[in-house]
Amino acid sequence: MAEQAPDPSSYSAFSFLSKSWRDVRVSADADLQLIRNRANSIKSLANSFDRELENFINTASTFSVPSLSSSSPTEIDFVKKLQPKLSELRRTYSAPDFSKRVLEKWGPRGSIRIDLSAIKNAIVSEVEDGDGAIDFNRSRRRRRIQFRSFSGGEAKDKENDYWEPIRQFKTRLREFERRSSSSVDIFESWKSGEFVERVKSSLKAICKDPEDTKVVPPLDVPELLACLVRQSEPLLDQFGVRKDMCEKIIESLCSKRKNQFLLPALSGGESSVDGNDNISDDLDLRIASVLQSTGHSYEGGFWVGHGKHDMSNQKRHVAIVTTASLPWMTGTAVNPLFRAAYLAKCAEQNVTLLVPWLCKSDQELVYPSNLTFSSPEEQETYIRNWLEERIGFKADFRISFYPGKFAKERRSIIPAGDTSQFIPSKDADIAILEEPEHLNWYHHGKRWTDKFNHVVGIVHTNYLEYIKRERYGAFQAFLVKHINNWVIRAYCHKVLRLSAATQDLPKSIICNVHGVNPKFLKIGERVAAEKELGQQAFSKGAYFLGKMVWAKGYRELIDLLSKHKNDLDGFKLDVFGNGEDALEVQSAARRLDLNLNFLKGRDHADDSLHGYKVFINPSVSDVLCTATAEALAMGKFVICADHPSNEFFRTFPNCLTYSTSEDFVAKVKEAMENEPLPLTPEQRYRLSWEAATQRFLEYSDLEKILKDEKKYCLKSKGSMLKSISAPRLTEMVDGGLAFAHYSLTGNEFLRLCTGAIPGTRDYDKQHCKDLNLLPPQVENPMYGW
Repeated sequence: MAEQAPDPSSYSAFSFLSKSWRDVRVSADADLQLIRNRANSIKSLANSFDRELENFINTASTFSVPSLSSSSPTEIDFVKKLQPKLSELRRTYSAPDFSKRVLEKWGPRGSIRIDLSAIKNAIVSEVEDGDGAIDFNRSRRRRRIQFRSFSGGEAKDKENDYWEPIRQFKTRLREFERRSSSSVDIFESWKSGEFVERVKSSLKAICKDPEDTKVVPPLDVPELLACLVRQSEPLLDQFGVRKDMCEKIIESLCSKRKNQFLLPALSGGESSVDGNDNISDDLDLRIASVLQSTGHSYEGGFWVGHGKHDMSNQKRHVAIVTTASLPWMTGTAVNPLFRAAYLAKCAEQNVTLLVPWLCKSDQELVYPSNLTFSSPEEQETYIRNWLEERIGFKADFRISFYPGKFAKERRSIIPAGDTSQFIPSKDADIAILEEPEHLNWYHHGKRWTDKFNHVVGIVHTNYLEYIKRERYGAFQAFLVKHINNWVIRAYCHKVLRLSAATQDLPKSIICNVHGVNPKFLKIGERVAAEKELGQQAFSKGAYFLGKMVWAKGYRELIDLLSKHKNDLDGFKLDVFGNGEDALEVQSAARRLDLNLNFLKGRDHADDSLHGYKVFINPSVSDVLCTATAEALAMGKFVICADHPSNEFFRTFPNCLTYSTSEDFVAKVKEAMENEPLPLTPEQRYRLSWEAATQRFLEYSDLEKILKDEKKYCLKSKGSMLKSISAPRLTEMVDGGLAFAHYSLTGNEFLRLCTGAIPGTRDYDKQHCKDLNLLPPQVENPMYGW
């Protein structure tokens, strides 16, 4: 049964009392102020009279007036008698209690006196009622305020008696407040009402607490020491404390509470995630359980972080980011495209290929045969058609575009804006950065290792070799070398170098993870079949194919042929290529009267190239020449320099390497006089993209990540990544380098000083229009650092 609501008249009663009491105080204060003013005026008048009298006496005693001596002695005696009386009067009104006595005798006869006995009796009588309710209306009818006068002769100690009703009223109010504390029960029914319950249930739905939450004890001192020792392993190693010793210390510290390291969800009898007694993993899970119990959620930062990829669908996502795109026939455009197709072919993970989008003005400078695209969809169609024609199957992967600009001086594409933002956070699981140093030279945005769980870099280009050929090349190469080390440490977990021709980078290993187009392997199989039938497979001599820039081996080729022109008398070489240095290369060959036939560049799989028997590639600037692998796949002889970039090809019998110019002449003669050997099935497999993809998965650690999920997630009711909230010393250093790089690349002046294209910190309006992007001011409202 619902209780009655409080009577609104109670509020008006209290307001009336408050207003009446305020009026009484104002009136009393006004009367007291009037009395004080009158007393002060009397005192001022007395002081004035005293001063006048003193002046009169002093004047009379100081100055001698002749007529005064002849005056009546009666007047002088009057003055002498008056002086003592005046002194007594001065002492009287100068006394401290003079004002009070004046108040008593000369104060106003009328004053305000309040008789609150009616209110007091009403409150007392109503509080004592059985129901505890107060009828303020009845008490209002019974109250009365009287103004009484009191005579001036009343005793001083009775003045305080007139305030006694007020004190009693305040005391009764306090008692009423204590007794009315029981009225809190009135709100209990409202709290348990249907409306309140609905509000509470809605709030619980919004801020839902984890189910079956158990109290997790905090880390004790041995656990904290074990964590400190584990994080200090790099520092302790510098002082001679080996890693196995650190592991023994950690094990001894954690042995007492080994059985309490697991998460509460696993405490019911399950074993550790990996099925072994790895104390380091147990400690990780223990830290994770404590952090989870406190509600700690670490989103990552410049020091350390982990990806936010949702593992609920149990399918990983791989994002491949590269620095070039078809129809530009360069290694960083072709090889990542094949990698995306063959990674998606196994259907174990989703794949996205992220390629640069160039505005039409840049497309005209980069793409051959004046080929341009008006939209990303049009270019994507071209890329897919080109790929499917060569691999023979429909590749199921997504192609996305990021803004890029072409640098004429460097002959390369530089990303504009934060490239990582074009991979949604829900897909940010594994990133493959093709040419990671190139992608991150001027990268100003989210750190790759913060957004992605695992970041692999693949080094394609020997930039140091190219830079050394420029003006002040040695100094520039020195700077670029350290900048490359900087960005690799800051943005990658693992780096794969295609060959030892590249600089020695942190976190890197050497492995060829490139294959050849299946079309070239089919050509090689056809050539081998023709040889078995006794047919002539090759009807032409030697050729060279490559982009016509000096750094692609044209300088070495002209030097070798000019030095041994007489030794190679009658030797003719066809050269296929287009490029920025085409006119200079051709002019140098004509000036030296070399037997070179220059032809336009074309696809290496073109039918016109099938009849050549010898492929010559003297380049020492390549990391791993794709054309060399394609020539071997077609069953041709390959003559190349004894260089780290050709280490992978040296194991094939048709690869002829030379170390000196004289050796080059000998290899050319040997190749022209003999027939290449057919490739074995094992050799063909080593050149294929299936084998390259398998090598990539193995050496980049992706095979363990993709197949051994237990090492990276713990399954209780959902999936929770292992705690990495306590970064290691090396990770802290890498995070500091990333923060410093982010700060420097945010300054436009410093970017321009290091050779960046103006305006590439953010994409421009044309990119917004072509890619349907929001303006950078909307995407990144904070400018500056």
